[in-house]
Amino acid sequence: MTTPAFAAEAAAILPELQALRRDLHRAPELGLLLPETQRRVLGELDPLGLEVTLGERLTSIVAVLRGGRPGPTVLLRGDMDALPVVEQTGLDFASTNGRMHACGHDLHTAGLVGAARLLTAHRDRLAGDVVFMFQPGEEGYGGARIMIEEGLLEASGQKPVAAYGIHVAPGPFGTFVTRPGAIAAGSNELTITVRGRGGHGSQPHQVLDPVPVAAEIVLALQSFVTRRFDVFDPIVLSVTQLQGSEAVNVIPETATLRATVRTLSVSSQRRVAEEAPRLAEHIAAAHGMVAEAVFEEQYPVTINDPAAAEETLAWLGEAFGEPRVQTLPNPGMGSEDFSFVLNEVPGAFVMLATSPPDSDHTTAEFNHSPRVIFDDAVLGDQAAALATLAWRKLESLAD
Repeated sequence: MTTPAFAAEAAAILPELQALRRDLHRAPELGLLLPETQRRVLGELDPLGLEVTLGERLTSIVAVLRGGRPGPTVLLRGDMDALPVVEQTGLDFASTNGRMHACGHDLHTAGLVGAARLLTAHRDRLAGDVVFMFQPGEEGYGGARIMIEEGLLEASGQKPVAAYGIHVAPGPFGTFVTRPGAIAAGSNELTITVRGRGGHGSQPHQVLDPVPVAAEIVLALQSFVTRRFDVFDPIVLSVTQLQGSEAVNVIPETATLRATVRTLSVSSQRRVAEEAPRLAEHIAAAHGMVAEAVFEEQYPVTINDPAAAEETLAWLGEAFGEPRVQTLPNPGMGSEDFSFVLNEVPGAFVMLATSPPDSDHTTAEFNHSPRVIFDDAVLGDQAAALATLAWRKLESLAD
């Protein structure tokens, strides 16, 4: 069956999607509880006649579209939460509440609303069901995992056969990028506390000073990463926090460091979880102290199903033209909690470049910057791409 002209139909609703995005951008919310964002999205979905379920532990929205033809279920996802960043874009719809949609989740939400509108307009021809996943808590709260625990994957009565998400980022406007296999790194946190014996800052010989030991561990971790791990299965370990005494003339009892650890495979994650604590413990022991290490796994590696990624590249190429679709040569070291969904359902995660056409995307501020700019003229194509992926997947499995 012929795929609807989603791109042309999305162009007609683009002004409404931009208005929604800008409303969300003016009033961003953090974490798992986004009551105003949820209210605004529910207002957009209400005329569509979808089966809506709200989260219990978070302000999620799961909306099910029943197609007019029998078939399986496909899931589409958009995240809704913002970051604790003070916006510096100068946009006339900039946030002023000390929070910012600095990762483009306002576009993800508006784009998913657009996809719901496009697919609903053709529900009688749709060969199955579509679950629209509006997710809070992507930025470090594991919202996707909680939604799965609350029944996301059973929302339509059958587990989805495929799942798709699109994430905006700076780059050549309107370019879609994805790849088979790993596309984003797993995210982990390492906390190491060195325990010594504190005292006066003028008498270090009478105490066990944990600060230089913590500093030694920081340097050792950098060598550990570059000398113990294959460059073709890399990890990125960045120590971002160091804490010692609160008074400059006091040698503290303890010194604590925290690091973010990004991995691209389960094997490298397991190795760093086992070996980094051992390294810290031995360095501390050499100085007559002890080190306690905690390795916390946050998000798994985001892994695109190879077949789903190839289908995605082909279908988007047909819809938007081959020049606008590219295969990403290497995974990024950022992390995504859509990984929890892709651990359960084969699918693909796609990046969509959104730098304004009149800007130099090579020098653009990146996601999480207080000055990052996402051109919301891309919203029509974002909505059309999500609708296309759901439609083509269901049609490929139709009897």
